[in-house]
Amino acid sequence: MKSALALLSLYCSSVFALDLTQLQQQIDQGHYRQARIAIQLAQSQRPAPDLQTRLGFELERMRRIEMEFTLDEAGLKASVTRYLPTVTDTQFRQWLSQGRFEYKNIDGERRYFARAAYNLFQTDEAARALLPDHQRFTDKAPLYWLHPHHEAVLQAETPPNRQFEVTYSLTVKADAVPDGERVRVWLPFPQELPGEQTGVELLSTSHTGFQLAPNGTPQRTLYMEAVARAGEPTHFSQRYRFVSHAKGATVDADAVEPLAPADPARAWLGERAPHIQFTPALKALSAQLVGLESNPYRIAQRLFAHVDSIPWASAREYSTIRNISDYAHRMGHADCGQQTLLLITLLRLNGIPARWQSGWEFGPGNFDTMHDWGEFYLPPYGWLPMDVTHGQLESDNPALRWFYLGRLDAYRLIFNTDYSQPLVPAKQHVRSETVDSQRGEVEWRGGNLYFEQWRYKMEWQLVE
Repeated sequence: MKSALALLSLYCSSVFALDLTQLQQQIDQGHYRQARIAIQLAQSQRPAPDLQTRLGFELERMRRIEMEFTLDEAGLKASVTRYLPTVTDTQFRQWLSQGRFEYKNIDGERRYFARAAYNLFQTDEAARALLPDHQRFTDKAPLYWLHPHHEAVLQAETPPNRQFEVTYSLTVKADAVPDGERVRVWLPFPQELPGEQTGVELLSTSHTGFQLAPNGTPQRTLYMEAVARAGEPTHFSQRYRFVSHAKGATVDADAVEPLAPADPARAWLGERAPHIQFTPALKALSAQLVGLESNPYRIAQRLFAHVDSIPWASAREYSTIRNISDYAHRMGHADCGQQTLLLITLLRLNGIPARWQSGWEFGPGNFDTMHDWGEFYLPPYGWLPMDVTHGQLESDNPALRWFYLGRLDAYRLIFNTDYSQPLVPAKQHVRSETVDSQRGEVEWRGGNLYFEQWRYKMEWQLVE
């Protein structure tokens, strides 16, 4: 274990990038106390602004991880007992030995993910069988299962659409920002995308003088400001309307053409650190899954089926994960964005352009949630949607079974056409969500406001 002074000496060497990597490795090994001392000492040497920012984020990242990994073993068992009061010590010990609970070793203490017990019953079929009335999160979502809407999309001559009206609000807690200081807020706002999402209309805002990012901004937002008042929450809201269109095509694998050397879609190939990297583990996985198959669509089917087999689980905040696609592969469970980044990485590794989309999804009834999915590119079809979290539907009809590898339902709200992109206007402090943009961002001149300092609310209705 390196001492704080030894870590500090890393910053004094000429090979600076390697030094930061070594510090990050120390943090990933759980040596938080020493890393904090080393960072503070390094900051006292007045490093360049970029380094100062990166060091500051390493401190913030450790804080965020500690906020999510809060349980010791006794606390974890108490959490499991809330779901399964009859759990025995033998059952609990067996789950521990099988690695069913995500944890981190921090300064010599094992600390479990706050939602580890919840995730046990999301990902482990045997454990879930002990709770006969328990529903997984995805069981509650109508369109994660075969639904009449899927049939309607396939049979319609013109892709069906749905019109929605949304009121989205964000409230900063009282005294999170000092009295008289200006609060800056970015609220996610819909893209206008021909054939996907149209008729986007801003109906009202809580504050005048707002700034709406231009359409096509990869992570589009509506920006507002307000002055904080002592003892009072600061409230922001927007109301808008949009039309969501079902889209895509049923792919004939034999009709797929090679990707032309000059095709602009090639911009969506290749690695993009930190979350799209062709690691040795993913190269080995790809070779195992693809074998000798050479048809791009059939390759996509194999990759899609594998990622679909990874069970959904409640996720850590993305800003705490160094490489999300690698994490989804190693952990054996993932949420929608983690699954999507893993699939994008595997597709690109096999020469199939792939990219990100995200926002919110709704469903017949009152279901809604933040959601991530993506697009992949196959000549002559062009860009096609893919939603690996919805995965394969249970149907003997291939067009229905593979619906979400080429098609998308009409219950989507698209904010983002890429991940980890700058906001407009630029944010001055590190973001709460460094990858996605679905809840919003808040800051004041003194720093960023993380999720525990504000709350959000999504209210929507289907407009007949």
